[in-house]
Amino acid sequence: MNYIEFRNRFQGHPLILSKEVVRLEKDRQNIRNQLNRWLDKGLIIKLKKGIYILNKNDRKIQPGEAFIANELYAPSYVSLEYALNLYGLIPEKVTWVTSVTTKKTARFSNELGEYVYQHVKPGAFRGFQSIKDKDGFSAFIAEPEKAVVDFLYLNLKRFTPGDKDVFEQSFRFQNVGSLRRNRCMMLSKLFNNRKLLKVTRTFCEFIKERA
Repeated sequence: MNYIEFRNRFQGHPLILSKEVVRLEKDRQNIRNQLNRWLDKGLIIKLKKGIYILNKNDRKIQPGEAFIANELYAPSYVSLEYALNLYGLIPEKVTWVTSVTTKKTARFSNELGEYVYQHVKPGAFRGFQSIKDKDGFSAFIAEPEKAVVDFLYLNLKRFTPGDKDVFEQSFRFQNVGSLRRNRCMMLSKLFNNRKLLKVTRTFCEFIKERA
C-alpha cells in the first residue's frame, strides 16, 4: 500500500489504529515500516503508541480534544480544569486536556496537545455524560457538578472545611449559581472521604451565597 492509497482509505477516520492497518497487508512488517517512514516525513502524526492521525492537510475531519482524550486512554472521561472552563465555572482556559480514569495516572504529549489523566477509584467513576463535537463524534465529559467534585477531591490538601473564600480568591470559581447543591453532595459521597464531604458542603454554602 502506498501513501496515496493509505490516505484515501483513512481520510474519513478520526483516528488510525496501527492494529487495523496491519490487517490490510499480508506483509505486516512492511506496513509497520511504512508507518514509520510516513511518520518521519510528517505524513502521519503519532498520538501515542499504536494511534495515529493524518497530517492536517490530508485529513478531512478534525476530531475534538475530548474525543481524542477518551480514545487515548480508556476508560476515562474529561473533567477537572478543562471541564470547569468549558462550563464557564473558572475563567482560565487550560492548555492541556484533563481527564479522570480508573487506571493509573498518565500523561501523553503529541502535536495535537497534552492529555493528563488522574486516577479515581471505580466506585467514583460516574457522573459523566456523552456529548458530540462539531464533527459528530461522541465523548464522555463530567457533569458540571462532577467536574467540581473531582477537582475538590484531587486537590483536597489545598482546601480547608469552612473556608469559602478560597474558592473565589485562589481558584476563581464563577457562575456557580446554576450548580445543583444536592447533586454535588451526592457525588461527593462516592469517594467515601470525610474531608471531601466537609469541603463539598462548604462549597455548597459558597454556591448558595453566589446564587
